[in-house]
Amino acid sequence: MAAFLTDNALDNGVQYLTTNGGALYICRAQPTTYAEATSTYALGNKNAPTVGSPQNGASSGRRVVISAITDGSITSTDTATHWALVKITATTELLAAQALTSSQAVTTGNTFTTDAISITIPDPA
Repeated sequence: MAAFLTDNALDNGVQYLTTNGGALYICRAQPTTYAEATSTYALGNKNAPTVGSPQNGASSGRRVVISAITDGSITSTDTATHWALVKITATTELLAAQALTSSQAVTTGNTFTTDAISITIPDPA
């Protein structure tokens, strides 16, 4: 028999991203800490990205979708390879990070774009 976990439990996990996703950074390497995402590897950011409400995952589980970004600010010149969603309130935190669909060369002073990003917690196996 397959394991079961209620959607309510999974929703609480992805809802944390909706509630706390304060900024999305593009980075030159995959960050594993808030400092790496926002400073060490940061090439640009978008404050207050739109992080949707929990919904069914594309194939299983529950997910939230970060809306496509068309007006992110580039702060350093390099090649962006990853994105990072961070919490920027009194307690800072790296919430999620992953490779971009494709890397993009970026130049200080320009803007960056991303496609919509889906973050999923899959159903238990």
